[in-house]
Amino acid sequence: MPHADQLPGPSSDKPLKNDKPMKNKEYRRLLRPLHGELVAMQEWVKFSGAKICIVFEGRDTAGKGGVIRAITERVSPRVFRVVALPAPTDREKTQMYIQRYLLHFPAAGEVVIFDRSWYNRAGVERVMGFCTEDEAKQFLQLTPAVERAMVDSGIILLKYWLEVSEEQQTLRLQSRIDDPRKTWKLSDLDLESYTRWYDYARARDEMFHLTDTGWAPWYVAVNDDKKRGRLNIISHLLSQIPYEPPERPRITLPERRGASGYEAPRQPLHWIPTPY
Repeated sequence: MPHADQLPGPSSDKPLKNDKPMKNKEYRRLLRPLHGELVAMQEWVKFSGAKICIVFEGRDTAGKGGVIRAITERVSPRVFRVVALPAPTDREKTQMYIQRYLLHFPAAGEVVIFDRSWYNRAGVERVMGFCTEDEAKQFLQLTPAVERAMVDSGIILLKYWLEVSEEQQTLRLQSRIDDPRKTWKLSDLDLESYTRWYDYARARDEMFHLTDTGWAPWYVAVNDDKKRGRLNIISHLLSQIPYEPPERPRITLPERRGASGYEAPRQPLHWIPTPY
């Protein structure tokens, strides 16, 4: 892995938007080989003892959960661990801010994915008034040093910001209102956050300015088309991990042993109906 100071700098060119939504059939076809690479990466992580920490941030409805599900769909939950912490308890509120996140950092052979992270303080907490301006500014000043310590300890830290347009956020929130399968995703906080688009934009911009470092850069992913966004993020993630696919031994199924006198029991069983 290259030294942090040798990593390429950011590009000011925003990716071109593809207005044609990707079809599900094409998406599944393109996702399949990426899943195979994620499994290969998983085996390398287990073998090498690598420690990987992936942070996903973004506005409400940016698609963080969908990206995480796409990443973890075909890998082992014993290696890939998803952390989505609830609101802090009264005790946790008295701790050093990042303390409750430290407990979830990866050990050797683990990939930890944060569905929102310590950056809650720079975004939701700051915009919605759950912390003071002084607390938010102190966080932004201290975080680069904390992340430097993480990287120096051997953790591969990847930070992704999922960018979504105003129009897409409106469509997705309206879908949560109209679709009974999605109403559980909608909260009063989501509705209040919706009114503060530019407050979040200002908070995001300052967060980038103060915490986008050579050792822990922010990677910004356009996610108006969720399928394209997932493919782009997984592809980029794989490019940032110095894994080597393991050699796969040729495996053939052995012959089954005979019944050796086994007889099925005569006890009636409670079979479920088969309407499908």
